[in-house]
Amino acid sequence: MTDNSRRVARALLSVSDKTGLIEFARALTNLGVELVSTGGTARAIADAGLKVRDVSDLTGFPEMMDGRVKTLHPNVHGGLLAIRDNADHARSMKDHGILPIDLLVVNLYPFEATVDKGASEDDCIENIDIGGPAMIRAAAKNHYDVAVVVEPPDYQSVLDELAANNGATTLALRRKLAQKAYARTAAYDAAISNWFAAELKNDAPDFRAFGGKLIQALRYGENPHQHASFYKTPDRRPGVATARQLQGKELSYNNINDTDAAYECIAEFDAKRTAACVIVKHANPCGVAEGADLASAYRKALACDSTSAYGGIIAFNRTLDADAANAVAGIFTEVIIAPDATDEAIAIIGKRKNLRLLLAGGLPDPRAAGLTAKTVAGGMLVQSRDNAVVDDMTFKTVTKRAPTDAELRDLGFAFRVAKHVKSNTIIYAKDLATVGIGAGQMSRVDSARIAARKAEDAAKELGLAAPMTKGSVVASDAFFPFADGLLVAIEAGATAVVQPGGSMRDNEVIEAADAHGIAMVLTGVRHFKH
Repeated sequence: MTDNSRRVARALLSVSDKTGLIEFARALTNLGVELVSTGGTARAIADAGLKVRDVSDLTGFPEMMDGRVKTLHPNVHGGLLAIRDNADHARSMKDHGILPIDLLVVNLYPFEATVDKGASEDDCIENIDIGGPAMIRAAAKNHYDVAVVVEPPDYQSVLDELAANNGATTLALRRKLAQKAYARTAAYDAAISNWFAAELKNDAPDFRAFGGKLIQALRYGENPHQHASFYKTPDRRPGVATARQLQGKELSYNNINDTDAAYECIAEFDAKRTAACVIVKHANPCGVAEGADLASAYRKALACDSTSAYGGIIAFNRTLDADAANAVAGIFTEVIIAPDATDEAIAIIGKRKNLRLLLAGGLPDPRAAGLTAKTVAGGMLVQSRDNAVVDDMTFKTVTKRAPTDAELRDLGFAFRVAKHVKSNTIIYAKDLATVGIGAGQMSRVDSARIAARKAEDAAKELGLAAPMTKGSVVASDAFFPFADGLLVAIEAGATAVVQPGGSMRDNEVIEAADAHGIAMVLTGVRHFKH
């Protein structure tokens, strides 16, 4: 082709989201573009006093079957797919009275939103768009001749280009729009297929796809030489993807990852039952605590490892108040995330311009089903979310001594936290606060040692006579394969332990606990987190 520009003489508009529709249609009309439309879109354009041609006039057939069939016709798809410079195509268009369609504007039936609001199966199925994706794919395939728009934010760029190019679009814009069009239909089909899989309770469908909409292009990934972007999926789980950022600079890849880790952990603590705080550094909690209020919970969490907390992420499970905001102001923090914040707290945080404040609008449900995905070389691992929660577990005492009520309370707290720490995980806890955390070690005994050493360091910093692991309880995310890890915890001062059990050497580990007079309970639930 010698000329890549294509004049827009005719546009077909069929949209469910009518944001900006009338302004766009009016601008097209002013440029001399003939408007063709369907159903409610045509009515909206006509009601605005604009001239519009109904698609049934183009096809010679009325809309039928409750609107399921209206654009699936050669006069539509021929107008989209015909290669303008191909003589055979031009002859077929002339022989069959097919008019070229130069611009397609379609956004799809709101399937994702329909599912999200808990609609019936019949309603969800009725919101599966057929004609829309077919037209979008046809126009995108023929992008050398046809421009396709799939969302209102692109209206202005099309109008700007038409104004700058005498009513024509450039190939560069059409290619960009075509890429977005295919990505949109792919994400749409992924949402539908995953909904079907969930309805069928099929955990391993033959094909699995995920799709999302760009939230922001990030400055870089985990490291400056890596490219990264942040996408929103149909899963409307409250968190960093849904949060409103009130202040602070743009979130980085690592900020987003760590903030998600913090908020998923804080969601384990029912806000009606207790105030709680989680401090995260490099995707691992470095301090977690419950308290009478957010400020006291924060101070208890900070005491666990104030060194690691520097430059960390803080999550609260209740509305951020002034006392908590003032408490947090004492140390450099990257991000605070909470369900909401008072005006006074917002003003206090506002004095620290680089501190990001995110309000998520609610807490995610730790029991909710969902999927997580991770890429590996040449493939993708998909699993259901770890939605096992402590409150639904039965703690089975296997030692001669049963835990006291205070120990049992702390054991539940510690195992709640262990779910959100990288394996191998050892958590020491006392008085509903972590006092030592060992994360991500290749050996469970090393995790126990590191957690105990961190408690020793914290004791020196706080001026305590002894580490807070003395009289603590300990949680392990998976079973103790040998008694050595347990013995390290006992030496650190732990008096009770919670672990899943299930090792071939469970009896040896239980015997070691009995020999030292400590209590042990088994959950039967493992919390590996890699």
